[in-house]
Amino acid sequence: MAAALAAAVAGCSAGPEETTEAFRPLAAKGQASSIVAVGKDYRVNWVVLVANPNRWHFGENVVATVVGRDAQGKEVVRQREPMDAVPPGRAMAFSGTVTAARRPAKVEIDVRSPQWRKAVRVPSAFRQFPLTDVQTVKLRDGQYLVSGYVIDPYRKPASTLRVTALLHDGDGRLLGGRSDFVDDVSAGGRQRFVITVPGITGTVAPERTQLFVSPWGSTAGPYEELVKAGLVPLHTVKPKTEPFPKDRNTQVSSFE
Repeated sequence: MAAALAAAVAGCSAGPEETTEAFRPLAAKGQASSIVAVGKDYRVNWVVLVANPNRWHFGENVVATVVGRDAQGKEVVRQREPMDAVPPGRAMAFSGTVTAARRPAKVEIDVRSPQWRKAVRVPSAFRQFPLTDVQTVKLRDGQYLVSGYVIDPYRKPASTLRVTALLHDGDGRLLGGRSDFVDDVSAGGRQRFVITVPGITGTVAPERTQLFVSPWGSTAGPYEELVKAGLVPLHTVKPKTEPFPKDRNTQVSSFE
């Protein structure tokens, strides 16, 4: 009896950290690139949409490897780019720029996370950053201007946020995108962002804009600091009307 009781206690005390879990790798849900000649070099603007299929763990120290090859398949540029942590069970987008001495005919982006970190709270506690007044305007030379406001829903100011805009065609195909940073967003406040997406060429025009916001940092730390501070209350203004002297149309329901 004592041995059975000890085994039961040991089974109840085992935490999630003591269990063995097979982590699924980050999945690239879409990528796009554009190439612009700058003097004798070529500037490759790339964007990638990444999904984290693990519901309880952050993907930390995420690295994107950008490889460009010429028409013969020879590598003309290779660069590793660090990215922000990817929240549990959520998709996140990133972009960057690399320079090649020769024009690539094909650009491929491989994304991997060398570390996984269990979330300190339930995944739903990591609220997404609301966006308002989002507009997408076409500029000359195939560029698009995406603007709007990002809101910090937490009680703690967000020091640096990365805002990434993705442009899709009517069939959902990713055409291009770009990231920019927004600093010093006050708790419950909002800050304007303006993103210029370059290199959208061809006969198919973007029909849908998708936006992603992430705290700047390679680990889950920035997310955790915001979540631990709590959320800003939705209603902060007291009602101005006088309360009713008694309830109106009160009915008592009977289930007998």
